[in-house]
Amino acid sequence: MHGHSPGSTGPAAPEGGAPARPSLVHPAEPDAERLEAGAATFRMLSDPTRLHLLWILTRGPADVGSLVAATGANRTAVSQHLAKLRHSGLVSTRRDARNVIYSIVDGHLSRLILEGMNHADHRVTGEPVHD
Repeated sequence: MHGHSPGSTGPAAPEGGAPARPSLVHPAEPDAERLEAGAATFRMLSDPTRLHLLWILTRGPADVGSLVAATGANRTAVSQHLAKLRHSGLVSTRRDARNVIYSIVDGHLSRLILEGMNHADHRVTGEPVHD
């Protein structure tokens, strides 16, 4: 959900008008609720299998079978991790015939995962840091 806190960038929705475009930057000081929401997201990202699943989903929606094949983890473990991610609001699902298709919920999360993995790559390879 894209709310605008005081100090966030992007236009507010006019009274009775269409919603404003979501902003990419929220410069306001985070309050306790936002800090807890952020910490909850990072807790979900702290498991290597869940992080791998989310990284795969940054490339596009996928079903359980594809995610099992891509991660090499067993089907039960993948299903359990996907249930946690769905319950935490980080992935959404839709039915496609007999398959459940999983998708990452938003661009903020996709960028966070990709930047986190870029950071990890620098740590592993020793590539110099940069902005």
